[in-house]
Amino acid sequence: MTPYQGYVYAYPHKTAYRPLDPAPQLRDVWAGEAVDTLFLYLHVPFCETRCGFCNLFTRTGAPEELTGAYLDALDRQATAVLDALGGDASFATSAFGGGTPTYLTAPELERLCGIAGRFPGFGATTLGVETSPATATTDRLTVLAEHGTTRISIGVQSFLDEEARAAARPQKRVEVEAALDRIRAVGFPTLNIDLIYGIDGQTPATWMHSLNAALAWCPEEIYLYPLYVRPLTGLGRRAQDWDDQRLTLYGIGRDHLLSEGYEQVSMRMFRLPGDTANGTEYCCQTDGMVGLGCGARSYTSRLHYSFEYAVGVSQVRSIIDDYVREDGFTTARVGFTMDDDERRRRHLVQSLLQASGLDRNDYRARFGTDPLDDLPADLKPFHDRGWLETSDSALRLTPEGLAYSDAIGPALFSPRVQTLMASYEAR
Repeated sequence: MTPYQGYVYAYPHKTAYRPLDPAPQLRDVWAGEAVDTLFLYLHVPFCETRCGFCNLFTRTGAPEELTGAYLDALDRQATAVLDALGGDASFATSAFGGGTPTYLTAPELERLCGIAGRFPGFGATTLGVETSPATATTDRLTVLAEHGTTRISIGVQSFLDEEARAAARPQKRVEVEAALDRIRAVGFPTLNIDLIYGIDGQTPATWMHSLNAALAWCPEEIYLYPLYVRPLTGLGRRAQDWDDQRLTLYGIGRDHLLSEGYEQVSMRMFRLPGDTANGTEYCCQTDGMVGLGCGARSYTSRLHYSFEYAVGVSQVRSIIDDYVREDGFTTARVGFTMDDDERRRRHLVQSLLQASGLDRNDYRARFGTDPLDDLPADLKPFHDRGWLETSDSALRLTPEGLAYSDAIGPALFSPRVQTLMASYEAR
């Protein structure tokens, strides 16, 4: 089994979403939902360049007219969502993602924070923001700090210029170091650095070089991502089998960070122990998420919904163009209805792929059943391989099991979700 089937950052994936007919009113979608500790996510679908490995919903070269129109649309969508939520909503966690939110200028970021500030609780709790070396400028970072940002995540990928070029990441180490210096100078409680392993030409020695270069900045978090070659991305033309290389580099990175005092939270996430996670405890597929922007998704206990999904350049641009012309945002257009089986699977996936594992008592309290009774056939292969440990209170992946998270997650998708994803990919 290849360990790299796919990164499960949400269940189900957007490729399982379908147009909702009739499109339900947001007021009806949120009726009866718990809205006292919601998660707010604002999506900015713009980047200065598109990296060779990127399959995010984003476009490059957006002019000021487009970014301004996008913020106008975000504001209109915020009005519709706040109306649908009613007066009792409160937000406990927030994030700006993308794309690259700091593609926006400092004044545009001020406006973005103003839109987010319309939601009760924003600014008083945690706020995470993604950035890039080229856009992490002092004026932008200062705006974010003034609005209570608690976590900055910067995609470095490699501290070696030749590896960055091999991943079609147009940056130089001097630019990365300057950006990190500005981030530390402005001051945020949590700095996260993203690194990628499996780049063409990368060796254990060069991987250790990047790991140690990142550690020199004492980041509170480090994410280690395996490189994927995906269709519709710049690197998708370079098909090769490099599972062994990635597994070896993953093990080197994991063991090195553990030896440096980091704790492993998931296959990708490593964190210095501390009293607060500054917003990194949330799971993006938890009930009660409100997403604003044409690439954002929202979650209730009964429905996951969003706008259309795309990766290809022309399709992404078309969706963004439609979004900025939208006058009303009162309905859910595309989504996936969660039945009892899907809710159980989602809880299992989002828990099992964390190093802490699944709390069986929490699962029983929520669903009235036990995961080993609900999904015995799905879990047995992982137990047989020695990837899954069971106790009376927990299900937990072994260290080897965590290394195979990107195979275990997709294997737990329901037949319904797998069929929908396959039919989307066959279009």
